[in-house]
Amino acid sequence: MYPSGTTSRSLLEVRDLQVVYETRLGRVDAVSRVSFYIDRREFFGLGGESGCGKSTVAYSLVREVPAPGRIVGGKVLLDGRDILSLREEEVRKIRWKEISVIPQAAMNALNPIYTIGDQIAEVIMEHELSSKRDALARAEELLDLVGVGGHRLRSYPHELSGGQKQRAVIAMALALNPSLVVADEPTTALDVVVQAQILDLFKKMKMELGMSLMFISHDLATMFDLVDRIAIMYAGKIVEIGPAAKVADDPLHPYTELLVRSIPRIERNRRGKLEYIRGSPPNLLKPPSACRFHPRCPKRFKPCADREPLLIEVERGRWVACHLFA
Repeated sequence: MYPSGTTSRSLLEVRDLQVVYETRLGRVDAVSRVSFYIDRREFFGLGGESGCGKSTVAYSLVREVPAPGRIVGGKVLLDGRDILSLREEEVRKIRWKEISVIPQAAMNALNPIYTIGDQIAEVIMEHELSSKRDALARAEELLDLVGVGGHRLRSYPHELSGGQKQRAVIAMALALNPSLVVADEPTTALDVVVQAQILDLFKKMKMELGMSLMFISHDLATMFDLVDRIAIMYAGKIVEIGPAAKVADDPLHPYTELLVRSIPRIERNRRGKLEYIRGSPPNLLKPPSACRFHPRCPKRFKPCADREPLLIEVERGRWVACHLFA
C-alpha cells in the first residue's frame, strides 16, 4: 500500500518513486519506493538527516535529478498527469508554471551580473507571451509581495542582504503562480531572525495565494511550526507520515522519536546533555538488510534484521514502517 489522498483534493501524488546514482564505486539506491501525497492548499514537510534523499525527491518532481542520478521507477502525478512519462518539452511547460523549486543555498542562486528584476522577468517571459515592460511590472509586484520592495527592481544581488536575496528567489518561484512550490532547505543559511521572517512569509503566501508548499529540511522544529503534515525519511525510505502536531507530540517510529528528542529545548536540556542519535546513517552502496535503521535502533528485535517493514496505516492519516506496529 502507499499513502494516497482523495481524488477531489490531492494536487500531487508520488507513488513508489525510485532514484539511483551510478557511481564509480557502484549503484547508490538514493530514493527507494517513496510514496506520499500533497493536498491543495496544504503545507507538507519532508524531514530527516542530511543525505537521506530529501533533495533528490524534490528534484524528481520536476525531473531535474542531477547526473549521475536517474529516476528508474514510480510515478509523479500532478493533477492526474504522470510527469515522469511526459516528453521533455511538456515537462518544461510545467516547471515554474505549475511546480517551482526554491533550491538549497538560494541566496547564491542568483546571477551576479543581472539585476533582480531582469532575472524574475526572464522567468515570466520564458513561459508567457509577456513584453519586457509587463514582465518587469509583474516582478515589481512580486518584490513588494515578498517584502523586498519594488524599488529594488534594478538592484544587483550583491546589493541585497542574505534575507533579501532569499525573498527575491521566493519571488521568482512565485512568478507564474504555480500550484506547488518546493522549498529545499530554504532557511538553513539564515540567522534565526531572518529565518522567522521567511517562515512568516510562507504563511502569508498560503493565506493570500492559496498555494501548496513542500518544505524540505533537517530542522524539525522549524517544520513543526510551519507544515500541516510531515513525512520522515531515513536512508532513502519514508519511515513515518502523519499530521505535524501528532508526529511532534507522539512520534511512532523509533527514528522519528529520536529526532524529536534531539530538538534542543531549554526546559528539558537545562540540566542534562543534548540528546543525539548514536551511530551514523548507512552507506547506501551497501545498505543494511531489512530495516535500514535497525543497526542504530534502540528498540530493535529479531524481525528488524530479517525482513523489510512495510509502510502501513496504523490509524487514520498516520503511516509508519516499523515491525513494532506490524
